[in-house]
Amino acid sequence: MKDDSANYLTLFASASTLLCCGLPSLFILVGAGASFATLVSAFPLIIEISRYKVFISVGAFIIICLAGYVNYKTSKAPCPIDITAAKKCIQTRKRSRLIYYFSVALFLSASTVTYILPRVF
Repeated sequence: MKDDSANYLTLFASASTLLCCGLPSLFILVGAGASFATLVSAFPLIIEISRYKVFISVGAFIIICLAGYVNYKTSKAPCPIDITAAKKCIQTRKRSRLIYYFSVALFLSASTVTYILPRVF
């Protein structure tokens, strides 16, 4: 699996966790039940997907861990000797790292809103 594709897969997985689980929980948590009802009427599939939120979250966590491993392994690989290719290699690694960190932050925020905050409040 290439470094870039692993990070985009991670971004997709963490965004799906946010959409299926985090946003509905956040709406309910802040008392925006009417807004959530409107959202569900526009996208009724959200309820069906939310039934599998644990599986989606576990799958996203596994994908994020695998992408972190791939990101770590490729960060230790040497870049080409050619100057332009080396610059592109370094730039791609930085972009991949940023995408990965954004994905982790997205996943953590969605998981916090879905699983931790409802138990606190």
